[in-house]
Amino acid sequence: MTARERFIAALERRPVPGRVPTFELVFFLTMEAFGRVHPSHRSYHQWDQMEEAEREFHRRDMADLFIQTARRFDHDAIFLHPNPGREDEVLRCIDLVRQETGDEFFLMLHGDATYSIPSGADMSDWCARAVEEPKKVQAEAALRVDEALERGQRLADHGGLDGFALCADYCFNSGPFLPPDWFDDFVTPYLHRLVRGYRDQGHYVIKHTDGNIMPILDRLVEAEPHAIHSLDPQGGVDIAEVKRLVGDRVCLIGNVNCGLLDSGTEEECITSTRYALEQGMPGGGYIFSTSNCVYTGMRLSRYELILDVWRREGIAPDA
Repeated sequence: MTARERFIAALERRPVPGRVPTFELVFFLTMEAFGRVHPSHRSYHQWDQMEEAEREFHRRDMADLFIQTARRFDHDAIFLHPNPGREDEVLRCIDLVRQETGDEFFLMLHGDATYSIPSGADMSDWCARAVEEPKKVQAEAALRVDEALERGQRLADHGGLDGFALCADYCFNSGPFLPPDWFDDFVTPYLHRLVRGYRDQGHYVIKHTDGNIMPILDRLVEAEPHAIHSLDPQGGVDIAEVKRLVGDRVCLIGNVNCGLLDSGTEEECITSTRYALEQGMPGGGYIFSTSNCVYTGMRLSRYELILDVWRREGIAPDA
């Protein structure tokens, strides 16, 4: 099986021979690993003033960096972060990666349109609008989904993309940013329509949110994404409990504790890795990853440490 086929099999909760698939939502340590700046950290304010040869150099360098990251760390999927992120450049990035790799990797983009936790500066205003003008807030939510699905169809028509990661964060470590009844007013129906629309277009869908998702786990699963990421242990999410509750309905992705990769001991990192594998692998429908991403400031050696455990011990007992 190719890496892409393995990833799709896991999303569909089918058996995957050998090691369970792995990927990271973002791998920011490209300077540490390759001596190259991550595309998201590059500034292209004068993109339109560049000579086309210079723009093409950047396009190819970004595509190559995504590919080299996946190959070095045995990722089965690539979350593309083209920069600039306007649609014409997104399409060029998809094409460049596919031209180089064929169907080797599963390719995804960010595709969420639902409300996420507002910034601290915007939280009060957002909540006031939700109370005072709920219909307007809901109409905006519907419009956001409409626009996302229109983009999704254009990407489906173009070809080359496998799916979307929906990266609107809903939860703090203490729980959702909205009470469940508010969540049902302003998020749940729009998430359901977005996921269904993407699936109807032929896309796979991964729903990401950090924090304590347990109070809304049923709502997330009922939206029918193919997978849920990242099952955040810092938010008190126990992958064993999630597997017991919904592992027969949705693929699980996670949940090595990112906090321990920064502040824990090596043994604590290894223990967290083993727990994620031991609890996630049985019965299939599991993809190995950290509980967020490989972010700036994390030690590359810590990520390599947990990958070593995955390489040795990430073979499902029923594979």
